[in-house]
Amino acid sequence: MDDRAAIADTREKIKARVGSGRLRGVTWNKKSAKSKSYDQPSGGAASMIKLETLRDNHPQEAMTQKLTSAEIGKLWATYMGNSMATRVLAYFIRNVDDSEIKAALEEGLRLAERFVRTVTDMFNREGHPLPLGFTDQDVNLGAPRLYDDEFYLHYLKYTSKAGISIYGIAVPLVTRPDVREFFTDCLVSTINLVNIVNNLLDAKGFLIKPPVIPTPQKIEFIKKQSFLNGFFGDVRPLQALEITHLYDNVENNAISSAVLTGFCQSASTEQVRNYFLRGKGIASKHIEILNKLLQKEDLPTHPRLDHLVTDSNFSPFSDKIMLFHKVDMFAVRIRTYGNALAFSTRHDLAMTFARFIAEVGNYVEDGGNILIDMGWLEQPPLAADRDALASK
Repeated sequence: MDDRAAIADTREKIKARVGSGRLRGVTWNKKSAKSKSYDQPSGGAASMIKLETLRDNHPQEAMTQKLTSAEIGKLWATYMGNSMATRVLAYFIRNVDDSEIKAALEEGLRLAERFVRTVTDMFNREGHPLPLGFTDQDVNLGAPRLYDDEFYLHYLKYTSKAGISIYGIAVPLVTRPDVREFFTDCLVSTINLVNIVNNLLDAKGFLIKPPVIPTPQKIEFIKKQSFLNGFFGDVRPLQALEITHLYDNVENNAISSAVLTGFCQSASTEQVRNYFLRGKGIASKHIEILNKLLQKEDLPTHPRLDHLVTDSNFSPFSDKIMLFHKVDMFAVRIRTYGNALAFSTRHDLAMTFARFIAEVGNYVEDGGNILIDMGWLEQPPLAADRDALASK
């Protein structure tokens, strides 16, 4: 089956599932148009991994092992991120017209709710305090639409990439079988979601693919250190991995800029609004710098998406959840810039990404300070303070 046939096949399956109220095992209770409830999947690859099933699948002694710092930290971060996602996606679902895009949003919401429930069960069983996260007070579901339908697909791709990074790093670090199985499920489910999103982007003509480069005629080995040049002398063309990470970071910043455009319009306090304006300025500057590197090689790049924001200035979200969202996603940006730095062998690219990391790091710290000043920043679990204990 070629790519076009595969996309068409996926699209028809999504249409069929939307028409019947089902998407990958999700049942939409249509009794209330304003309040949608999701039944548990009855089976299949997308079925929820329930805590009882995890206990049945592993020896009792393994289940009684204390959670390690890696497990506690990753579970805590998963709860916070998905607690935020449940509020954001619930609002998006109230303001979407396209039935296929709505089905993708509903799938994202179902996953976020499932991840929150599973972490809640694990922490409760361990006697671990549950984070406050975000509540109904952080979203106004009746607020006017802030973003167009197309934006939602780009947003799902943007946040899914962050989730894949978090869950992928967790899998080899966690050691307790039930926790490892949970993060494996998180990773696989999020990959499935981003595949659905990419197919929809392609089918609707919204997918902007990375640049195409010529196929090499033969294998070659690097013979001169000038391969690393970026500022002076003979500077070679960009290689495939460098193009990949340049494009990825342009795409991330384009989506981030659109998110920030909406947040700037709807923030309630001047301090938070100014912080978002500064973040949009950083994203725009980074897009311009990275685009120039691609365009110098006559390579296409990702367009801006700010036009997908409506003219509403009525806030659907609290300043707390919007500020946490952008601090969290800019923190993830440090990781994507770090990945780009690791795969960039030209000196000019390496210096560019190192500079970006420092700039974004300062921005994230300033956002954290605002969260602290406002009393909004929850403290992650800490190691024991032995000096303080010894002084008592």
